[in-house]
Amino acid sequence: VVTREIPVGATIPMISGAVGLTHVQNTGVAFGLFAGISPFTTALAALTLLFVLFYNRGRWQGSHAAVGAGIALMAGGAGGNLLDRVRLGFVVDYLDLHVWPVFNLADVAIVAGAGVLVLALSRDGRPAYPRR
Repeated sequence: VVTREIPVGATIPMISGAVGLTHVQNTGVAFGLFAGISPFTTALAALTLLFVLFYNRGRWQGSHAAVGAGIALMAGGAGGNLLDRVRLGFVVDYLDLHVWPVFNLADVAIVAGAGVLVLALSRDGRPAYPRR
């Protein structure tokens, strides 16, 4: 919807001075850092993250259900951004809080998933994964 209805760089105010929809084509990584790096490099980074998450899942088995939810949020967000990057060559960002770089719902899922994962793994002072 954003790519069809909002021209690149244009903003539609939602809450005056606080929240808007701004169409940004992000060719960099998080928050537009390292703009212009190759799509292959960013895809490789996203796939590496997914590999690390799923490679270590055996250590998380039997953990709190929130661990799985955190991993699912992070994987879904990374997958959504990766799909944009492969399909379009950039990630479409659109949520504009005016005090933070423009981002998208996939970014929200990644950050929320990381937060859930950190909280779940640090819960009750238990080690992040079982000792061997």
